[in-house]
Amino acid sequence: MTEVLSLVAAYDALIALGLIVALFLFFVLELYPPEVPAAGLAALFVVLGYVGQDELLSVYLLASALTETVTNNAVAVVFTPIAIGLADSTGLDPRALTMAVMFGASASFATPIGYQTNTLVYGAGNYRFSDFLKIGLAMNLVAAFAACAGILWLYG
Repeated sequence: MTEVLSLVAAYDALIALGLIVALFLFFVLELYPPEVPAAGLAALFVVLGYVGQDELLSVYLLASALTETVTNNAVAVVFTPIAIGLADSTGLDPRALTMAVMFGASASFATPIGYQTNTLVYGAGNYRFSDFLKIGLAMNLVAAFAACAGILWLYG
């Protein structure tokens, strides 16, 4: 007979995953200067054909995805130097990518563990994890396109 994972065990596993991601990012940034991961990310974007608004949206979505498992402060601190290095190596305005990181790190709607208020509402309102996914993913996408459109309008 198979066992079903309890909600507490799933929550603990997600917290552990978030800690592993955060520790890995801190390790990479301690081991390498920010230019090295930025150059690797820039090379990946060039190979995949992402330039301009695609790159801006990619940085936003990556920051938003990371902030679902790690706190927004950690994502902003770790990812901002990488975004600035990426902007320098691709010729984009560093302010645009920095704003994409800031907005992306603040867009934590899809999980109850991404932000403290989500966790409080999750417990008090008897919501399920899937409730956050249903509404939160749509909110993340709307926020992504609105923020990137505003950043492109501001910085061209």
